[in-house]
Parts: sequence; C-alpha cells; structure tokens
Amino acid sequence: MKKTVAIIGGAGYTGGELLRLLVHHPNVDIAYVHSNSQKGKYIAEVHPDLIGDIELTFTDRVEVNGLDAVFLGLPHGETKNFLSKHNFDPKTVIIDLSTDFRDESDGFVYGLPEINASKIKTAKRIANPGCFATAIQLALLPAIKNHLVKGSIHISGITGSTGAGKKLADTSHFSHRNNNLSVYKLFTHQHLKEINQTFLQISPKFDHELLFVPYRGNFPRGIWITAYFKFDGNLEDALKLYKDFYSNAAFTHISTNDIDLKQAVNTNKCILHIQKEAGQLVIHAAIDNLLKGASGQAVQNFNLAFGLTEEKGLKLKSIAF
Repeated sequence: MKKTVAIIGGAGYTGGELLRLLVHHPNVDIAYVHSNSQKGKYIAEVHPDLIGDIELTFTDRVEVNGLDAVFLGLPHGETKNFLSKHNFDPKTVIIDLSTDFRDESDGFVYGLPEINASKIKTAKRIANPGCFATAIQLALLPAIKNHLVKGSIHISGITGSTGAGKKLADTSHFSHRNNNLSVYKLFTHQHLKEINQTFLQISPKFDHELLFVPYRGNFPRGIWITAYFKFDGNLEDALKLYKDFYSNAAFTHISTNDIDLKQAVNTNKCILHIQKEAGQLVIHAAIDNLLKGASGQAVQNFNLAFGLTEEKGLKLKSIAF
C-alpha cells in the first residue's frame, strides 16, 4: 500500500536526493514538494536530472492534512519554528534532516537504525543523524559498546562539497574547492554533540576525548573517516566484534580488503575496514554524505516506521569508477 508523503524544503541537495529516491519508491506517492524560493517552478527545472520522472511544481503552501509522512529538509535552526506554525496530524510520521531535534527533544527519536531500529519502528517523530556523525558513529559503535577504547580517540574526516549545502559560500564554490584542501571547526564540529550523546547511551561511563579533524574535500560527494585509538588486543577479536555487531545491519558492511570512497558513493552503504598498526586499532569508514549521511538514511527510517524492509527503494549501485 502506498503512503502519501510531502517534502518541505525540496530545492536543496538533500531535498533533491529525497526526490530522486521517492519518485522511484514503490510504496510512495508524493503529494507536494515545498519550496519558498522555487515556488511555481517545475521540479525538473531545479533538479534537471528528474526530467521525465516527476511533473509536479514546487509550492509555497503547506498542507498538513492527509499525509502519512513528511520529510523536513529545512536549514538547521528553522525546523522548530516551522513545526510551531504548522500542526501536522499526530499520526503523521515526521522525519527531520536538520540538527534541531537530534537531542531527542519534543518526542523525537534519534534515527540511526543500526542502534535504534526498534524505537524507529514505533516513532512518529524521527531526527535524522548528521553526515559526519553517521560515519563516525558507525566506525566506532562496536568499539565503544565493547569497551575497547581506553584513551583519546583520534578522528580525521573529509567531506564532499555538497555537505556545505547548495547556497554559494566562499569555501564551497568550485574555484576554492578544486585542487584544494582545508580544515574547519577543529575539535569543535557540531556533530560531536550527537556522537557523544549516542556513545553515552550505549556506554554510560564513556568519557574519552573525541579529537576530530574535519576536512573540506575537493570532490562533490562522499565522506571518508579514519578513526584510531590505542589497542592492546588482537585484530581478529576486534574484527569478530564488529561483524557480530553489524550482523543484522542492512547497509553497514565490513570489508577485509582495503576500501575506497567510490564503493559507497551513490549508495546507502557504510563500508568499514579495520586494521591494527603501531599498537592502534584503526577503523576506516566510507559513506555518501547525501544518502547514508542524509536522504538515504531518511528513507531507511521511513521504511522502518511503516513496517517495510529497510532496503525498499534503496537498492542503489555505486559509481565504481
């Protein structure tokens, strides 16, 4: 049975990814796509790759009735105000892709399926995790859960330019990003808050530093994470813990071979590779920041909330080369 959905804030990168997924989802009918900036324009004018896939135009009107689900793709900090002005039916599932409710306030459940699938299945309010947060948590959750970490965790992460959003900025336009690399928000990235929140939930005594160095990459999409910490155990035991932890995960996979970013780009996968070198356990993680890091995970949460298989509408192939 098809579910009637709406997208609020459909003109940006995450809104565009949601549309690309939902127009082909066998259990979805799109009622409307909201955008104040693009109202009246055909969706394929703003997202040209969708030509032939959808004939709707953007609207600036918000209809709150008759919806099974609403995806909120509004800028960070605007969602709370939007929901205060628009009263959706309590039975309507709301999936928010901003930072506004990742602290699980106002009845929202944190939407990381690898640890919260049972809660998501009964939730009406779901807060989609951040992109860096998703990759870092999936890289480290088994280690935190099994108390492998004894000291500070060092993390480096590089993200594609789409992670900065569609609006032009000094650090996101082509002439800055191309053939370039830069660090931002050293040790202070906003996603650290939700990461620590999750780690404390699964390990209440967790108190180790997360020393995170985020980089702006010179490519459009994808996130690469390398995390490491001092480790006295052996690699085989750690690998078994990771495989056991993710044995039922629909999209998180452990590779015993070296991995690369293009294996994950254009998919909803998180691909992990684990090494032990110089007394450190080293975990590499690769995701697509717009899919597993945003819109793909939102659809995964939608599937869980409506009793569908997690993979529904998300059988995507990487670009490979």
